[in-house]
Amino acid sequence: MRRPKNLELFPDDSRQTPVDPFYHETRARDLGYSLIAGVDEAGRGPLAGPVVAAAVMIPEGVRFSGVKDSKKMTARARFERFHTIRGGALTFGIGVASVSYIEKFNILNASLEAMLRAIRVLDPQPEIILVDGIHAVPIPIRQKCLKKGDQISQSISAASVLAKVYRDWIMASYHNMYPDYGFDKNKGYGTRQHLAALEAHGPCPVHRLTFKPVNRLISKEAQ
Repeated sequence: MRRPKNLELFPDDSRQTPVDPFYHETRARDLGYSLIAGVDEAGRGPLAGPVVAAAVMIPEGVRFSGVKDSKKMTARARFERFHTIRGGALTFGIGVASVSYIEKFNILNASLEAMLRAIRVLDPQPEIILVDGIHAVPIPIRQKCLKKGDQISQSISAASVLAKVYRDWIMASYHNMYPDYGFDKNKGYGTRQHLAALEAHGPCPVHRLTFKPVNRLISKEAQ
């Protein structure tokens, strides 16, 4: 499917830093869009586990206190806001791309696929989507890609919280299956403890074998 071009809704975006967390949503509404979804992913960088995306549609006039870029929130705050967002959203969706999908199609395409799956779950479907980052999602819906969107759009921030919490739950379940790696703590990221466990035990079935630290270890063992 041909990917849509980034929608030039806001020609002055590059020269301003909006303070209002609903600036982009308001601009979209001013242009006639009422069903607006924010989309973000979690888990592009880890050495293990899937990439998870979320899409969230916030009703007009609803604001979630304390919701911001999930990376700037504590685990407890994310957990609490996860349930607030679920309860207050018009609709939301979660999409997951597995380790095998990441290995076959690379992490960028897996991230976009997870976003696509999250959007398809939304009911009603959005008229426009605000996407974190610079890559458009391969779906024929108008969209605006926003650099650091999780910091400037509450719809995207809300999606980042849902995606992060959901992925953390997945990694906690993997910890029960493969306790040697500390997935409950590192969430699959390449911490010193995680790398030491890889050296000691080798990769497990949920490690991303094409990622350099894991692949380097495999190559070293094969020599």
